[in-house]
Amino acid sequence: MPVITARQRQDRYDSILAAAKSVFAERGFAGASISDIARQANVSDGLVYRYFENKRDLLFHVLRVFYERIIAELEEAVLRETRFEARLRKLIRRHLEVFVADADLCRLFISEVRVASDYQGSAIQALNREYTAILIRIVDAAQAEGAIRREVNPRLLRDVIFGAIEHRAWRYVNGRGELDTARTARDLTKLLVNGMNVRDASA
Repeated sequence: MPVITARQRQDRYDSILAAAKSVFAERGFAGASISDIARQANVSDGLVYRYFENKRDLLFHVLRVFYERIIAELEEAVLRETRFEARLRKLIRRHLEVFVADADLCRLFISEVRVASDYQGSAIQALNREYTAILIRIVDAAQAEGAIRREVNPRLLRDVIFGAIEHRAWRYVNGRGELDTARTARDLTKLLVNGMNVRDASA
């Protein structure tokens, strides 16, 4: 039996993962099969099972890679700003841009993954919480600096922002209408900032 190098093993893993992402996005989790994914990756069904336990494990790996990327990108974009309003606008815009760049995966997450009976307490939910916790951290920092009122509830604000973005983007991810990320981010930020009485030190 030929020896498989670490590089070849990683290439196979990446190929199967890319195929899984494509098949899940096209057919949904329920409609996809290991055979579909293996065929897309140009490997055997058995080889898929050498790298992943089952279809659910494959989905977790797809979403883990997705979340690790967008968490790193969001943190870099947000922390580049110094004022709360700019950070908030950048966070909202980046999240909207995720819906544009990964519409199929976002639709899969909202319509199938998040409503599944095993979502609560899962590793996937933990990844989602890590992503949304970036907003809580910047709100906590703004309150500590006196930029926004202490009575603003960071977790309620998180639910308002991500809920509003999801509602706004849902038509787009289902192939209906356009999504102006810059304008939506600007308008939603202004609406929220005015409601929180942010004191802009640069004004």
